[in-house]
Amino acid sequence: MNTILLGNLIKIRWIAIFGQLLAVFFVSYIIKIQIPFLETLIIILLSVAVNFYSYFEERKNKSITNIKAFSFLLFDTLQLGFLLFLTGGIVNPFSILILAPVITSASYLPALMTIILSTISILILIILNFYFISLDLGSEFYLPEIYKFGLLASLVITVIFIAIYAYLFANSSRKISNALSVSKLQILNQKKITEVGSLSAAAAHELGTPLNTIFLILNDLLKEEKLINDKNIVKDIVLLKSQAERCKEILQKFSKNPLKLKDKFLEKVKITDLIKINFDKFNKNKKLIINKKTKNEEPEIIFKDEIMYALGNIIQNAIFYSKEVITTELFYNKTSVKIIIRDDGAGFSKDIIDKLGEPYISKNNQGMGLGIFIAKNLIENMGGSIYFYNLNDNNAVVEIIFDNSILNI
Repeated sequence: MNTILLGNLIKIRWIAIFGQLLAVFFVSYIIKIQIPFLETLIIILLSVAVNFYSYFEERKNKSITNIKAFSFLLFDTLQLGFLLFLTGGIVNPFSILILAPVITSASYLPALMTIILSTISILILIILNFYFISLDLGSEFYLPEIYKFGLLASLVITVIFIAIYAYLFANSSRKISNALSVSKLQILNQKKITEVGSLSAAAAHELGTPLNTIFLILNDLLKEEKLINDKNIVKDIVLLKSQAERCKEILQKFSKNPLKLKDKFLEKVKITDLIKINFDKFNKNKKLIINKKTKNEEPEIIFKDEIMYALGNIIQNAIFYSKEVITTELFYNKTSVKIIIRDDGAGFSKDIIDKLGEPYISKNNQGMGLGIFIAKNLIENMGGSIYFYNLNDNNAVVEIIFDNSILNI
């Protein structure tokens, strides 16, 4: 599905229909230029019929597929082409309107469909340059052939230029919009995962006490002589105890979940802990070195999913491209915190280093190229800054700076 709403196409076509009717009646009855009146009305009424069909289609589904949108735009192009054929060809001042469907296609539809529609539009213009029903504009009106050729050339070039121009800008906008949607979805998933971790930690903490009470009672029951003599009861008590032990093991697994950071007992956390957690999550036999460049004790920050996820993306990227070691450096003072993450790989390639932070920019074809884009947007939306560069030995470096107010230090 694209983002074209069928209702918008219907509204635009109604405007075109009323404009065409007004132009036809004005030319025929006000300035009295002879045109094939009946034939032009039939072409316009055909557009009315398509619009009524579109209206019933809209009641089923507000949005439409790329193919249907292309079909409607192709119809509008052909309909205008026939009207121009009946009313003077490209000499008709309204011939410029053939750009409208091309612009719409370039803005919303895939490149191939835009190329096809642009090609058809150019063919229509070329045909109209040679075959059309001429208008009787009087003996004083004379249009040199060289001017007609220039008019044709200008229209063809305009169709090509506008199609490329609109597509490039619209495509860039679509990419950023899609990438931001992915970013929002992933951070939402991160929040949900963190909440699940918090819930599991809270469950382990809260259920521990009643579970211990159950164990005490079961142990006391196993010491009762009256119950010991009844093998069936003993068997049931032992089974209950085994199931209680199983519950205890499950709760212990939950309590080990690193995502319990948002538990009310651990609302504050150190940045080095977040770095270690993300490194352990993505590590593939690489080594992590953490250097604290300030002698003062490392401050604690309020845990935020955005920081957790942004650091995770950057560290995952560093692990992927490193040879053996990922080095992190932490600088903090009274006003700001600086985090530097460096790997011992070949560094950012020259062809992408200036584009880092844009969506779908990747050194390889194994990912979507959204990790750095998401990390950059999360950090900058929080009010922080992020920079990408290479050291002299070509090691890739990511530098993140936060004001202490952002981290609630």
